[in-house]
Amino acid sequence: MPKDAPPNGSAWPDAVPMGPHRRVSEMQAKLHRWAAADPGRRFDDLFNLVHDPATLLMAFERVAGNIGSRTPCIDGLTVADVEQHLGVPGFLDDLRAQLKMGSFRPLPVRERLIPKPGGQGKVRHLGIPTVADRIVQAAVKLVLEPIFEADFQPVSYGFRPRRRAHDAIAEIHYFGTRGYRWVLDADIEAAFDNLDHVVLMDQVRARVKDKRVLTLVKAFLKAGVLTELGTLRTTPAGTPQGGILSPLLFNIALSVLDEHMHGPWQQGGTMSTPSRRVHRRRKGLPNWRIVRYADDFVVLVHGTRDDVHALREEIAKVLAGLGLRLSPSKTQITHLSEAIDFLGFRLQWRRKQGTNKWYIYTFVSHAAIRSVRAKVRALTPRTSQQDLRSVLRRINLITHGWATYFKHAWRTDPSWPSGPVRGRRHSVAGRGKGLPQGRCLRCCRSVM
Repeated sequence: MPKDAPPNGSAWPDAVPMGPHRRVSEMQAKLHRWAAADPGRRFDDLFNLVHDPATLLMAFERVAGNIGSRTPCIDGLTVADVEQHLGVPGFLDDLRAQLKMGSFRPLPVRERLIPKPGGQGKVRHLGIPTVADRIVQAAVKLVLEPIFEADFQPVSYGFRPRRRAHDAIAEIHYFGTRGYRWVLDADIEAAFDNLDHVVLMDQVRARVKDKRVLTLVKAFLKAGVLTELGTLRTTPAGTPQGGILSPLLFNIALSVLDEHMHGPWQQGGTMSTPSRRVHRRRKGLPNWRIVRYADDFVVLVHGTRDDVHALREEIAKVLAGLGLRLSPSKTQITHLSEAIDFLGFRLQWRRKQGTNKWYIYTFVSHAAIRSVRAKVRALTPRTSQQDLRSVLRRINLITHGWATYFKHAWRTDPSWPSGPVRGRRHSVAGRGKGLPQGRCLRCCRSVM
């Protein structure tokens, strides 16, 4: 093993006692350091870290801090029940004993159908694991995540520590202003439901040698689903949405696509330096950059529409090896001047009002506005017997979260038709304000 690096200024001081948080943090730091130092290394003896008391305690805290902890599964048990009736120390001790003896078996997840945004009768299949399964999944994630984070590419932003959707939007801004304006706006059809288990487990084995951990991961994949009708359905493929471990496993699988598309940007690749990218454009060859957030991704292309078509076929072949395919209805080729919707934002290459300069503007997408309106409308029917305080508290939570997420975007696209407003005070935008003439700075609607 490589020698431990000297501690930096933010390292734990020696005076701090070795508590569970410090123990797990140092364990993760070492695993990540060893994985980054040796890309071909396969880790053994990880199972002892999974059932370590400190790891299980940290996993329980993460599960308890999640809103989903109040949702029971097929055993009817919630985190509150564990805390009030069973006791956390005793519950974790029993769970640890089951893991050590090899008697732990994940139970089927409880299926819950959630309508997808946009209507059309489509639903998303969520799987709710039991409290014990959530804790073990969280423990496995605490051990595996620092190992695979060393291999993930910088073009992936979904469900990763210290990364968020706004970083992906900033990436599109950066490359879109540098000539990458043809876009493959892609979506993988039923990605979490169709992921090939054999391919996924092969990718996990590339880094994990401990058979007990591999058996545990496979057991979660094969646990099955208890449908809303009460029937048990097997899971020959896919990883259920709603599980704590599912996002990490999905990123491990999709890292194949990231490596394929980002390979030319690596050191020595054909797009690794600005001069090489310029040389490719002079020869009529395209440059591209993928930006992925879970199963939604865009490919920005500095080239022509035909180049995007060729990349689409290439990406389809890579996804076919994972048991996945692009959604025909949601995958489209467009130009940034025509606007694209990504992660709730609407991005468009357009000329600044009153100038000859062009920029990429970020607006709130129409679907995001309709979604928050529908949520507020559902909470405020004309005839309601709900307590006013609870309704206002819920509305505040929704609007505050929505406003925080979209605070860096324009509230709506000025080109979105809206009727003129009369009879109220407006702040009309002037030159240099960024909004077209005759638009209100507060509501972005036309003023007469």
